[in-house]
Amino acid sequence: MNTSLHSLAKLAARVLLMLLFLVSGLGKLSDPAATQGYMAAMGLPGILLWPTIVFEIGTALCILLGFQTRAVAAVLAAFSLVTAFIFHHQLADQVQQIMFLKNLAIAGGFLLLACSGPGRYSVDAKRGKP
Repeated sequence: MNTSLHSLAKLAARVLLMLLFLVSGLGKLSDPAATQGYMAAMGLPGILLWPTIVFEIGTALCILLGFQTRAVAAVLAAFSLVTAFIFHHQLADQVQQIMFLKNLAIAGGFLLLACSGPGRYSVDAKRGKP
């Protein structure tokens, strides 16, 4: 793959990976009480809702822009694994099993991004840290 195509692929990967977190963070704003109730049902304090919203939107924007990409991608890989085990651990339920595996796949994508970096079209590359 040539360098330009490789850089475009990394940009596309960043956009696709960040969409889930941006939409999820913004979606939580539409009905915070329901999200807090879901978090409480899973054993998490509802007070974590607002930090989670900020985290999801903030990290999504970092990935989109390619800012601190390697570190943010590593954190999102860990976050994806933790949320898989907290929210999707009922593997006898096929939907939950698929959601669990989806989180594992997302973590894998973020690990690749953490290792390979953001590519040419990123703030990190402009700063000399691709």
